[in-house]
Amino acid sequence: MLQSLDKILFFDIETAPSVAEFGLLNEGMQHLWTEKYGKLADRNPERYAQTAEKGWQEAGVYAEFARVVCISVGFCYRKDGAWHLRTKSFCSEDEHAILTDFLELLGRFMLTPYHNLCGHNIKEFDVPFVCRRALINGLTLPDCLQIAGKKPWEIPFIDTMELWKFGDFKSYTALKLLTAVFGIPTPKDDIDGSEVARVFYEEKDLRRISVYCQKDVVATTQVFLRMKGEPLIAAENIESA
Repeated sequence: MLQSLDKILFFDIETAPSVAEFGLLNEGMQHLWTEKYGKLADRNPERYAQTAEKGWQEAGVYAEFARVVCISVGFCYRKDGAWHLRTKSFCSEDEHAILTDFLELLGRFMLTPYHNLCGHNIKEFDVPFVCRRALINGLTLPDCLQIAGKKPWEIPFIDTMELWKFGDFKSYTALKLLTAVFGIPTPKDDIDGSEVARVFYEEKDLRRISVYCQKDVVATTQVFLRMKGEPLIAAENIESA
């Protein structure tokens, strides 16, 4: 039995370019994005083959040019001898509010060295993105995100992609691929990450983004359990706050 599951906070984020269109950036940021896009094109001319203006949709993964639109979390708890999972989302047009609420939650949850954050590719993307956007928004990072100078075993992050690599650093494995090979219901049955900006800016459908993000949290939790040789959480034991 996995006794420490209730000391893990599973999470996922959704991001979008900082503004809906390149033309809405101020002149200075337009210049900086054009410079950034040119460097990306030098490294990968096939992917970044458009003008910087038309390639603005690619900005959503770069914290300096993007924003957090949703953070979803999952908590596990024991009830009647079985594990349950409860998810909730911080999703808003106000990025400062999203980050403030999430950081306050971290301060309450990450109480001991035995508490961990868990997600898929969080060491490479989610955690750095949240930290950078928090600082840009003038927020103070909680102790669990103050990782500079810490030894690897002192950093309270569990990355399911890293677990799956088993020391192999040559490839990226998407969460949807792991759910497929493990026979776990896919979280990608509606939108995917490339569509979040459109849903956020054009449809203004925050609930749809929240549901999508929470599905990723559920999938990550189930993948983690499979990697640990534990039973999956039954569908009827998964709820949304």
